[in-house]
Amino acid sequence: MRALNAYIKLLRSARTVSERVRGHQTVTELNDSQFGALEALYHLGSMPQKTIGEKLLMCKSNVVAIVDSLEALEYVNRRQDSNDRRLVNVSITEGGRRYIERTLPAHVDAIAQEFSRLTA
Repeated sequence: MRALNAYIKLLRSARTVSERVRGHQTVTELNDSQFGALEALYHLGSMPQKTIGEKLLMCKSNVVAIVDSLEALEYVNRRQDSNDRRLVNVSITEGGRRYIERTLPAHVDAIAQEFSRLTA
Protein backbone atom coordinates (compact mmCIF):
# COMPACT_ATOMS: atom_id res chain seq x y z
CA MET A 1 0.00 0.00 0.00
CA ARG A 2 2.89 2.39 0.74
CA ALA A 3 4.26 1.83 -2.73
CA LEU A 4 0.89 2.68 -4.28
CA ASN A 5 0.63 5.88 -2.23
CA ALA A 6 4.18 6.87 -3.20
CA TYR A 7 3.40 6.16 -6.85
CA ILE A 8 0.25 8.31 -6.76
CA LYS A 9 2.14 11.17 -5.08
CA LEU A 10 4.90 10.92 -7.67
CA LEU A 11 2.40 11.11 -10.54
CA ARG A 12 0.61 14.07 -8.97
CA SER A 13 3.89 15.89 -8.38
CA ALA A 14 5.03 15.29 -11.95
CA ARG A 15 1.70 16.53 -13.30
CA THR A 16 1.81 19.65 -11.12
CA VAL A 17 5.38 20.52 -12.13
CA SER A 18 4.56 19.89 -15.79
CA GLU A 19 1.50 22.15 -15.65
CA ARG A 20 3.43 24.90 -13.88
CA VAL A 21 6.28 24.72 -16.41
CA ARG A 22 3.71 24.84 -19.21
CA GLY A 23 2.38 28.04 -17.66
CA HIS A 24 5.75 29.66 -18.33
CA GLN A 25 5.56 28.77 -22.03
CA THR A 26 3.59 31.79 -23.17
CA VAL A 27 5.72 32.37 -26.26
CA THR A 28 5.81 28.84 -27.64
CA GLU A 29 3.39 27.51 -30.20
CA LEU A 30 4.40 23.89 -29.54
CA ASN A 31 2.85 21.46 -27.09
CA ASP A 32 5.01 19.43 -24.68
CA SER A 33 5.37 16.47 -27.05
CA GLN A 34 6.32 18.61 -30.03
CA PHE A 35 8.82 20.56 -27.95
CA GLY A 36 10.27 17.33 -26.52
CA ALA A 37 10.73 15.81 -29.97
CA LEU A 38 12.36 18.96 -31.33
CA GLU A 39 14.61 19.25 -28.28
CA ALA A 40 15.71 15.61 -28.66
CA LEU A 41 16.58 16.17 -32.32
CA TYR A 42 18.45 19.35 -31.41
CA HIS A 43 20.60 17.64 -28.79
CA LEU A 44 20.93 14.12 -30.22
CA GLY A 45 20.79 14.73 -33.96
CA SER A 46 18.88 12.91 -36.66
CA MET A 47 17.09 9.74 -35.56
CA PRO A 48 14.39 7.33 -36.71
CA GLN A 49 10.80 8.13 -35.78
CA LYS A 50 10.81 4.94 -33.71
CA THR A 51 13.66 6.29 -31.57
CA ILE A 52 11.79 9.55 -31.00
CA GLY A 53 8.87 7.49 -29.72
CA GLU A 54 11.14 5.56 -27.37
CA LYS A 55 12.69 8.77 -26.03
CA LEU A 56 9.28 10.40 -25.47
CA LEU A 57 7.56 7.17 -24.29
CA MET A 58 4.97 7.47 -27.07
CA CYS A 59 3.30 5.09 -29.46
CA LYS A 60 4.07 5.11 -33.17
CA SER A 61 0.85 6.87 -34.21
CA ASN A 62 1.46 9.75 -31.78
CA VAL A 63 5.02 10.18 -33.03
CA VAL A 64 3.79 10.30 -36.63
CA ALA A 65 1.31 13.05 -35.70
CA ILE A 66 3.99 15.01 -33.82
CA VAL A 67 6.46 14.77 -36.68
CA ASP A 68 3.70 15.70 -39.16
CA SER A 69 2.99 18.88 -37.21
CA LEU A 70 6.68 19.79 -36.86
CA GLU A 71 7.20 19.13 -40.55
CA ALA A 72 4.27 21.45 -41.39
CA LEU A 73 6.01 24.18 -39.37
CA GLU A 74 9.22 23.39 -41.30
CA TYR A 75 11.04 22.55 -38.06
CA VAL A 76 11.96 18.99 -39.15
CA ASN A 77 12.61 16.96 -42.30
CA ARG A 78 11.80 13.31 -42.90
CA ARG A 79 13.87 11.02 -45.10
CA GLN A 80 13.62 7.33 -45.76
CA ASP A 81 16.73 5.49 -44.55
CA SER A 82 18.96 4.54 -47.47
CA ASN A 83 19.94 1.21 -45.86
CA ASP A 84 16.55 0.18 -44.49
CA ARG A 85 13.46 1.42 -46.32
CA ARG A 86 11.28 0.60 -43.29
CA LEU A 87 12.97 3.35 -41.29
CA VAL A 88 12.12 7.03 -41.58
CA ASN A 89 14.82 9.33 -40.23
CA VAL A 90 13.87 12.72 -38.83
CA SER A 91 16.25 15.66 -38.61
CA ILE A 92 15.91 19.19 -37.34
CA THR A 93 15.92 22.04 -39.86
CA GLU A 94 17.65 25.38 -39.46
CA GLY A 95 14.26 26.87 -38.56
CA GLY A 96 13.76 24.24 -35.86
CA ARG A 97 17.26 24.85 -34.56
CA ARG A 98 16.63 28.60 -34.31
CA TYR A 99 13.31 27.96 -32.54
CA ILE A 100 14.93 25.73 -29.91
CA GLU A 101 17.85 28.10 -29.40
CA ARG A 102 15.37 30.94 -28.84
CA THR A 103 13.01 29.10 -26.47
CA LEU A 104 15.06 26.44 -24.66
CA PRO A 105 16.84 28.73 -22.17
CA ALA A 106 13.53 30.07 -20.80
CA HIS A 107 12.12 26.53 -20.70
CA VAL A 108 15.12 25.25 -18.71
CA ASP A 109 14.84 28.23 -16.34
CA ALA A 110 11.14 27.49 -15.78
CA ILE A 111 11.93 23.85 -14.99
CA ALA A 112 14.67 24.86 -12.54
CA GLN A 113 12.35 27.39 -10.90
CA GLU A 114 9.59 24.81 -10.42
CA PHE A 115 11.98 22.15 -9.12
CA SER A 116 13.36 24.61 -6.58
CA ARG A 117 9.87 24.74 -5.04
CA LEU A 118 9.76 21.00 -4.37
CA THR A 119 10.25 19.71 -0.85
CA ALA A 120 11.26 16.27 0.35
